[in-house]
Amino acid sequence: MSVLKFIVITLLGLFCYVAVTTAQYNYGEVIEKSLLFYEAQRLGRLPSSNRIPWRGDAFVSDRGQNGEDLSGGYCDAGDFVKFGFPFTSAMTMLAWGMADFKAGYVKAGQWDYAKDALKWGLDYMIKSHPEPNVLYVQVGDANVDHSYWGRPEDWPTDEIRPTLRATTRLPASEVAAEQAAAMAAASGIYRADGDNAYASTLLQHARDLYTFATTNRGKYSDSFPEAAEYYESYSGFGDEFLWAAAWLYRVTNESKFQQDYERFYTEFDLNGRPVEASWDDKAAQAQVLLAKVDGSNKYVNAARTFCDWVVDQAPKTPKGLVFISQWGSLRHAANVALTCLQAAEAGINASKYRAFAKQQIDYMLGSTGRSFVCGYGNNPPQRPHHASSSCPNRPAPCDWDDFSKPGPNSQVLHGALVGGPNRQDQYNDDREDYVANEVTIDYNAGFQGALAALNILN
Repeated sequence: MSVLKFIVITLLGLFCYVAVTTAQYNYGEVIEKSLLFYEAQRLGRLPSSNRIPWRGDAFVSDRGQNGEDLSGGYCDAGDFVKFGFPFTSAMTMLAWGMADFKAGYVKAGQWDYAKDALKWGLDYMIKSHPEPNVLYVQVGDANVDHSYWGRPEDWPTDEIRPTLRATTRLPASEVAAEQAAAMAAASGIYRADGDNAYASTLLQHARDLYTFATTNRGKYSDSFPEAAEYYESYSGFGDEFLWAAAWLYRVTNESKFQQDYERFYTEFDLNGRPVEASWDDKAAQAQVLLAKVDGSNKYVNAARTFCDWVVDQAPKTPKGLVFISQWGSLRHAANVALTCLQAAEAGINASKYRAFAKQQIDYMLGSTGRSFVCGYGNNPPQRPHHASSSCPNRPAPCDWDDFSKPGPNSQVLHGALVGGPNRQDQYNDDREDYVANEVTIDYNAGFQGALAALNILN
């Protein structure tokens, strides 16, 4: 081989490497698609503005134990259960990104759609909290649900799904506190946007839920073992207490909530370094939020310790994905990306954390050779573990044959972030692989917030 030819080939290879590793993605387009995913997860009576042609009204007969209307909200994942714990966490994470990175949504032309997505969840939260000391924490029986594969619209309309109802005798501190955090965070968004009446409604629910959670202490998964089978509370309720108090302080500036978060921080030993930011454990998110709204050295140092660990020491795959857990590996990476982008907003190691977050999100969008977002980028997932998108257009039936078919899902589930690869960056685009290929509303929540932040910086 001639020297000139060798140089040309080397330069071409280098160019290709740089093009992949520094690729710029259209974050605004992915935000748009992510919001379409949330629309695909809606339950209840859909509005005329519905943009998902293969979705229709579903589970409009969901009722509480005293006949309360519990229709609406979001189904959790590829199934149709409304699991309260991950749902409320997803809404808080969604609100966190919207509260602090609104400009990224506006730049993408998606702010109104984002508010609609959040409000769809919030309106259901209002329904689920019919009395100060009553909260419905689940609608649906997961075991029955998981024996069905088909359209949510085809579920028997005369079948009223069972519910789990938290009271003072059956406490659910984690879910109540998390819902308080979500509604408090959202109240600030809608008040800033001029909807004072809705903001006030949300804030009153947040106050009542916070009181319910903190004065009637008890793990929700102890009260409801059937919920624990799928979403057990491993970290307890202390992190949700801290998170909710921090949000209520942020939106009210009332000293009571400041005193509470100071007390919870000590009482539950929440000054240590967390190992994740998840639907279960919010200690890291709370530390970062307090670094911003309080600013005391103990919170700033805790936020720095967590994000430095994530960037410098946490396990990584060979291609650079921070690897916190196999199940929903991309969700965990997206959550810490958003959390550390928020730390950057608080003035902590901003350039370092932003570069890390960009690298993680770009991995999800395709920087290492393939996209992990349905309907976006190079070689995206085509077989997510998601019942309704696997179904063909009506009037064709949909059943377990559609679960087992080898081809792509009949409908493109635009914007859905799949579970993701294993520790060696290996990924299985297989509908039957719910670890690698399921999608959930909590997977997209931190991801979407990080996209909005990067869209501002891009």
